[in-house]
Amino acid sequence: MKFLSTFLLVLLTLTNTTAQESKQKITVTVVNVNSNQGTVKFALSDKKNFLTGEPIQAKEGKIENGKSVVVFENVPAGEYAIACYHDKNSNNRMDFQPGGMPMEDYGASNNVMNFGPPRYEDAKFIITNKDVSLDIKF
Repeated sequence: MKFLSTFLLVLLTLTNTTAQESKQKITVTVVNVNSNQGTVKFALSDKKNFLTGEPIQAKEGKIENGKSVVVFENVPAGEYAIACYHDKNSNNRMDFQPGGMPMEDYGASNNVMNFGPPRYEDAKFIITNKDVSLDIKF
């Protein structure tokens, strides 16, 4: 019985350590914000909720000298994408013109720009067992 208790304790400790080690950090920097007014809103998403649902994590970054940096922590291994926008007027939403054109700058991981909103397939990246740093351009 003592052997079984010791074995289970060691197994539980190893499982807990492995689970903690599989969580990574993603450091995201928007490198070209055109003013220090407002904030930059960031959303870390998977394919299911990219631009349409509740993000896995959401962050707000201050703007200093045309840059905004946030860190997403405790991110498990997997496939993700990041979208962000410059909330210049601090109203907590992206503003659009009556015709649907954005009035505030936006971007996504991998910096693929196309007409229309960012697409998950263009913005996706993989997290494995290492921390990741990404630069996004508006």
